[in-house]
Amino acid sequence: MQLNNKVAVITGGGRGIGQAIALAFAREGADVVVSARTAEEIEKTVKKVEEVGRRGVAIPADLGQRKGASSFIGQVFSHFPAVHILVNNAGIGSGQNPKPLVEYDDEFWDVTISLNLTTPYLLMKAFLPGMVEQGWGRIINMSSVAGKQGFPHGTAYSASKHGLIGLTRTAAIEVATSGVTVNAICPGPVRTPMLAKRLQFTSELNGVPLEEIEKSLNPMQRLLDPEEIAAMAVYLASDNSKGITGQSYNISGGSVMH
Repeated sequence: MQLNNKVAVITGGGRGIGQAIALAFAREGADVVVSARTAEEIEKTVKKVEEVGRRGVAIPADLGQRKGASSFIGQVFSHFPAVHILVNNAGIGSGQNPKPLVEYDDEFWDVTISLNLTTPYLLMKAFLPGMVEQGWGRIINMSSVAGKQGFPHGTAYSASKHGLIGLTRTAAIEVATSGVTVNAICPGPVRTPMLAKRLQFTSELNGVPLEEIEKSLNPMQRLLDPEEIAAMAVYLASDNSKGITGQSYNISGGSVMH
């Protein structure tokens, strides 16, 4: 029970990586707050959290809007006076509107930067003071391998994920002596609904079967499972990682090695 009696807030917790992290944290003893725009999805996550004997709270929220983020923060504090772990996982991928830079949709740029970068900034700003005051905290930002390299037809996604790594490193330095660590995870191709849209686009663009696209994504020639990301999140949230901060860990099947 590495996270016994800790309170964790996980955005984008209704499916995929976010749901896997919520369940992994609960199995390690944490109570979990999950958010997403779709209430039905996060309620399913909460039900699974409760099945392993921990408290779960579902808070529907449109975190891409500042008002939505502010309301979410207030609701979290109404349930739990102290938050120990924040996982900024909510995000929007490039698969919904993939275009080259010169044809990129400005509105989609704004939406992506808002949810993928501004929202983590706002949530960190809200929850960090309490973590510093209690002398213990963990922030885990879900970046991407696209935060370390260019990503064709994904201008806003790549830019936001690069920015999230910069945000992670800056915050880590600022709270380094406080007992709070700030790290990022950079997943590669993970079997999620978000990736499925992108892969379908790539398959159709290049006229290559989806199965071949999946095998070409990394040296392991397979998609990763959300649980593989969750295992790293548990480690970074535990006391075992207390000497690690400001890092961005690739979990990519070898597709990125820097």
